[in-house]
Amino acid sequence: MIANTGLTAKRRSETGKGAARRIRAAGQVPAVIYGKDQEPIALTVDAKEAYHLFHSISVENTIVNVQVDDDAEVLETLVREIQMHPFRPDIVHVDFYCIQRGVAMEIDVPINYSGTAEGVKFGGVLEVIFHEVRVKCVPSKFPESIEINVSELDVGDSILASAIHVDEDVELLTDPGQTLCLVAVPKEEVVEEEEDLELEEGELAEGEEGAEGAPAAEGDASAGDEDSDD
Repeated sequence: MIANTGLTAKRRSETGKGAARRIRAAGQVPAVIYGKDQEPIALTVDAKEAYHLFHSISVENTIVNVQVDDDAEVLETLVREIQMHPFRPDIVHVDFYCIQRGVAMEIDVPINYSGTAEGVKFGGVLEVIFHEVRVKCVPSKFPESIEINVSELDVGDSILASAIHVDEDVELLTDPGQTLCLVAVPKEEVVEEEEDLELEEGELAEGEEGAEGAPAAEGDASAGDEDSDD
């Protein structure tokens, strides 16, 4: 199941660029919590606490329990956006989405590929096309990750989204026919095959040109002589 973690926050009344700069200078990060049928709540969170938390969890599908001031109710949220400074490892702003218990919603779940594909042992290359899939379910049923073992894949084999097994309460939204990963032929072999094909086509073309310019057969020549005698 999905992991839960906590974060403390304080309400803020100041808004705007000037206020945001003062907040960040004080070691805090401006944030906001929004959700369906509720007014956005402007907050501040500790910069160091937020930085360490977001680097230790799967941000996309971890429920963050936000404790706002001394409120009795802890808000269950998902991190929707983390804005980073363009050239410093500093968080500039965080958007949280307040989830509703028992109400299904869509999230992206990361895929963990395990094992060494059989085809890779013989020179193939494992190409991962999708690193996550989209599902829909109530928050308490969010999968933490999707596990896929690639050990049995030979060169040319692939795994489709239809191979994913999820709980009955979880709906897979990614197209079942979508290829998640495959073991491809090494690029060097592909180049060699293309070069061989071009060479064969070139030889065939030269052969056709030679046939068009070839002299007439002996039978045709003798027939021509007979015509001239007449």
